[in-house]
Amino acid sequence: MADARQLIARSDELADGGKGVRFTVHWQGEQAAAFAVRHQGVVHAYLNRCRHVPTELDWQDGRFFDSSGLYLICSLHGALYRPDSGLCIAGPCSGRSLQSLAVEECDGHVYYLPDPTIQA
Repeated sequence: MADARQLIARSDELADGGKGVRFTVHWQGEQAAAFAVRHQGVVHAYLNRCRHVPTELDWQDGRFFDSSGLYLICSLHGALYRPDSGLCIAGPCSGRSLQSLAVEECDGHVYYLPDPTIQA
């Protein structure tokens, strides 16, 4: 079986609380914007879609963290999300979570691991 992993970035491109990497995934039959960030040494990835209004989170290309580097922030209305779980902790979508995506870090690279049951 072919390797279904999708290369996102080199590991050294993702600094803790720093700029994220945008990428595109096939999600429920459509192309969807996604992003990966590093938080406390671990890479996390989500669909780039706020849970309040379906808009992309980054206020500048790849800028997903607030000024403290502790929370992901929506560029439209300032909702704050935990980077480790995607849970919205402040704003109009409080209690809802970003759609997480499976990723792995291997040999100095970060890969998206598509879920074949969702891709179709």
